[in-house]
Amino acid sequence: MTADEQKDRIRYFYEVVVSQNQLDRLYDYVADDCTVRVGETEYACGIAGMREHLQAIRVTYPDYSMRIIRQHCDGEYVISEFIMQGKHEGQWIGIKPTGRTLSFNGVDIDRMVDGKIVEHGGAVNTFETLLENRLIQPV
Repeated sequence: MTADEQKDRIRYFYEVVVSQNQLDRLYDYVADDCTVRVGETEYACGIAGMREHLQAIRVTYPDYSMRIIRQHCDGEYVISEFIMQGKHEGQWIGIKPTGRTLSFNGVDIDRMVDGKIVEHGGAVNTFETLLENRLIQPV
């Protein structure tokens, strides 16, 4: 795959498959042996782990969607800056549902082999959104 094809595939995965909760299509985009990278550590996740993670987000934000705003490809790695938005309807880390639509920005780093994600990592800037919406207070 070319760099543009890799970026397009990742964009489609997040903006369509994930945003429209098409979890039955995960096997088309996520490798059976997919791992999640946190810092220098990799954890086994696979399709089942990815499904569990996406389902957990839906508990808090049932209508959430992702929009890619910028991407860069370097070999097998696709780096995607995104905005995630959803109505806060489930309790999360002790924060009661507000019923408000919240927006978070973040970065995903996905390594692709043969058109599938074999390694996923990244971060979402939850602190800024929670502080801005007065769901947490400065110390």
